[in-house]
Amino acid sequence: MIEHSLSLCYHNKLILAPMVRVGTLPMRLLALDYGADIVYCEELIDLKMLQCKRVVNEVLSTVDFVAPDDRVVFRTCKREQSRVVFQMGGMGAALLSDPDKIEKILSTLVKGTRRPVTCKIRILPSLEDTLSLVKRIERTGIAAVAVHGRKREERPQHPVSCEAIRAIAETLSIPVIANGGSHDHIQEYLDIEDFRQATAASSVMVARAAMWNPSIFLKEGLRPLEEVMQKYIRYAVQYENHYTNTKYCLCQMLREQLESPQGRLLHAAQSSQEICEAFGLGAFYEEMTQELNARRAEFLARTPEAAGEPAEDTSGIIKMAVKFDRRAYSPQITPKMCLLEWCRREKLAQPVYDTVQRPLDRLFCSVVTVAEQKYQSTLWDKSKKLAEQAAAIVCLRSRGLPEGRLGEDSPSLHKRKREAPDQDPGGPRAQEPAVPGKLCKKPFVALGSGEESPLEGW
Repeated sequence: MIEHSLSLCYHNKLILAPMVRVGTLPMRLLALDYGADIVYCEELIDLKMLQCKRVVNEVLSTVDFVAPDDRVVFRTCKREQSRVVFQMGGMGAALLSDPDKIEKILSTLVKGTRRPVTCKIRILPSLEDTLSLVKRIERTGIAAVAVHGRKREERPQHPVSCEAIRAIAETLSIPVIANGGSHDHIQEYLDIEDFRQATAASSVMVARAAMWNPSIFLKEGLRPLEEVMQKYIRYAVQYENHYTNTKYCLCQMLREQLESPQGRLLHAAQSSQEICEAFGLGAFYEEMTQELNARRAEFLARTPEAAGEPAEDTSGIIKMAVKFDRRAYSPQITPKMCLLEWCRREKLAQPVYDTVQRPLDRLFCSVVTVAEQKYQSTLWDKSKKLAEQAAAIVCLRSRGLPEGRLGEDSPSLHKRKREAPDQDPGGPRAQEPAVPGKLCKKPFVALGSGEESPLEGW
């Protein structure tokens, strides 16, 4: 595991450790609020980051790294500038068996960047081999090394080896960051310093104890969990964290309370709004949603080209640059369901979706026909289902119809959902999978000659 860090000092620091799915922006900001000096982000796969574009998100006041399919791979904000460590991983402890590769990777990074580089390792089966490895690592010129005091195959229930970390700290001249003390040593703030002294490390990196209650970094002591969770939820809504990630992190905090009434409400929640309501933050969610929508409207007013206004081209297809973002819709209601329901009410033929897959990158584009008019999103999607949802959005928006976004009232859809839970929301029968370069169902429909770039900043 290799971390590309900013200009940070690694002496006497409290550090939020890198954790899969946990180290997203809301958790990092919460840890900083409670006293962490440095926060590591969630694991970022270097290949994915190379494919991302850097986008300034004016609505959220963040910088987003956006993948080709418009997913936000990493989000950061100015407040954590110079205190966040970008963790590039994907190899994990497997690299421990290849010290030559470790040395080559670290040497290349140190020579190729002006920013400090650190790495994080586990201990090897023998202390002699461990000390030999860390000496090679130090010679690459890295700024610090974090040591998880367990072997590669050991789990949290195994005791952490403070002795091994101490031996490494006494051998190296660069800062050593102790990690792995949450289970045996760290239950409150004062325990962090005790763990540092037991390992003779320069700093301490806290993982699970911070995941359970980020106020572990607070000198005055742990705050009530309910208070901490509400503060986390506020950050999650403010920065549009995906509700599944928010839910996962809250479940890690609740732990043995998951079977409590509040835990059951959290378990049942299927959106950020429902999570907020489970914690008494329904009014906050409404206020923040209105504020973000106002910012978004202001942004679109300043950049009319990003507003996605419908335009009819020479082929007769009404086009807009839109994508279906699951986070903006209720899990029970989709644009395709809304469009199908509207067609039934208006006694129109059911929508017909013609979808093609582009062989070059295997992305999809769909055209939906409603009342003899065709609609299409100019943005290609990674799946047939997403492309069809985007086409449905174009149709609904151009006609000024509700599309099932969170906050919209669609009582007829809820009723139909209860009466026929197994019905396909997109139509009466399942559609066949797309064949590369061929139509999914119907004869070919002209899709237009050009492909537009995804909207900047979205």
